[in-house]
Amino acid sequence: MFIETETTPNPATLKFLPGEQVMSTGTREFTTPEDAVASPLADALFSLGDVTGVFFGSDFISVTAAPGIDWSQLKPQVVAMLLDHFASGAPLFAGGDAAGISVPSEEENIGDDPADADIVAQIKDLIETRVRPAVANDGGDIIYRGFRSGIVYLSMQGACSGCPSSTATLKQGIEGLLKHYVPEVTEVRAA
Repeated sequence: MFIETETTPNPATLKFLPGEQVMSTGTREFTTPEDAVASPLADALFSLGDVTGVFFGSDFISVTAAPGIDWSQLKPQVVAMLLDHFASGAPLFAGGDAAGISVPSEEENIGDDPADADIVAQIKDLIETRVRPAVANDGGDIIYRGFRSGIVYLSMQGACSGCPSSTATLKQGIEGLLKHYVPEVTEVRAA
C-alpha cells in the first residue's frame, strides 16, 4: 500500500490519500483528543502529541499539526500509523459506523425562515455541487448552518478550519458564487 500526501492551503495541515475509501458517507472532524476516542485511528494520531486536528473525508484524511511543529518530523509517523491502520483492516470507528457521520447539533445551526425554502434549496444545491467538491480537494469540508436576512452562515472543517485563506475563500469565492446564482444572498459569514 502507498499513501500519497498533498499540501493544503493551510500550512499546518497535510492531506493523506490512502488510495481507498475512508468514509462511505458524511465526514468527521476531531478537534480534541477527547473527541478522537470515537475512532481508534484518530485517537492514535492524537497520541503522537503534535496533532491538533484530524478530519476524515470520503477518500482522504487531513491531519493538522500543532503550531511550530516541523512536518518533516511528523509526516513519517503519521504515514506509518495510516499504513498500519489500513493494512490491518481495523474499523475506523469504535462500535460501528454510526459515529462516522458528522451531524451538526441544533445549537450550531442558525436556522432558516420557512418562507425562504426555495432560496435555501438553491443555496444548498450550489454548496453540494460546486463548493464542497472544491473544498474537499483542499482537505476540508464546508457545512451549511443557515440563511437569515440575506446572510448565509457556513462553517469550515478539516484543513479549511483555521486556514489563513479561509476568509478569502468564504468572502471572495463562495460569496461571489452564491450572489451570482442566488440574488437574495447579500453576504456569507463564518458561523
